[in-house]
Amino acid sequence: WLLWLSGLTCTDRNFMEKAGGQRVAAELGLALVLPDTNPRTPADAKIPGEDDSWDFGSAAGFYLDATQPPWDRNYRMYSYILEELMPLVIGNFPLLEGPTSVGIFGHSMGGHGALTVGLKNPDRFGSISAFAPVCNPMACPWGLKAFGNYLGADQETWKKYDATELVKAYDGPERAILVNQGTEDSFLKEQLKPETLEAAVAGNPRIKLTVSRDEGYDHSYCHIATFVENHLRHHAACLK
Repeated sequence: WLLWLSGLTCTDRNFMEKAGGQRVAAELGLALVLPDTNPRTPADAKIPGEDDSWDFGSAAGFYLDATQPPWDRNYRMYSYILEELMPLVIGNFPLLEGPTSVGIFGHSMGGHGALTVGLKNPDRFGSISAFAPVCNPMACPWGLKAFGNYLGADQETWKKYDATELVKAYDGPERAILVNQGTEDSFLKEQLKPETLEAAVAGNPRIKLTVSRDEGYDHSYCHIATFVENHLRHHAACLK
């Protein structure tokens, strides 16, 4: 089965309504689990400024565990996925756990989440892929804003949520990672930076990275809908 992590401003509904992956997932026998992107703080517990930006707070949980108040109370999407959602799914559906059974993929901020959660937990995820992921959040405006507020000023603590840094240190089982990136993505140069991930992977033989640069595609779900079958088949092959 597969976890899909969505991006900035998205919810659990974007993939199911726009990606068109259900037919191929059914053919391959892959269940799709689609969590939300942030904790959706109740109205009576709202944090001041939480809803003010499209790239932070309620629009962008970044799939990490915040350590800085007031975010550290509820902005713990990393632990939510691993400690709450996955046990809940396995406990209520006939699905297995472990690296031969579970894969993770996502888009943009969710692509960042898929890469980091997957790389940090090779004992729980056997396949990883991403569409237009934020590959080096420590070096882009989205990441600097989110990590600075959620994690504090010590950038050493940021590395455990940065895919480029995690790849450099990765010493787990061999992993084949698939990334699709549109060449006309308006966020490509400033925010996404796939070249940093490619450079890091070049120094680590345990990771086989394939980056498909898709001519003419932007950051939208049109890109995902076109190539989602490739990703589903990638996961099915890795999880055999």
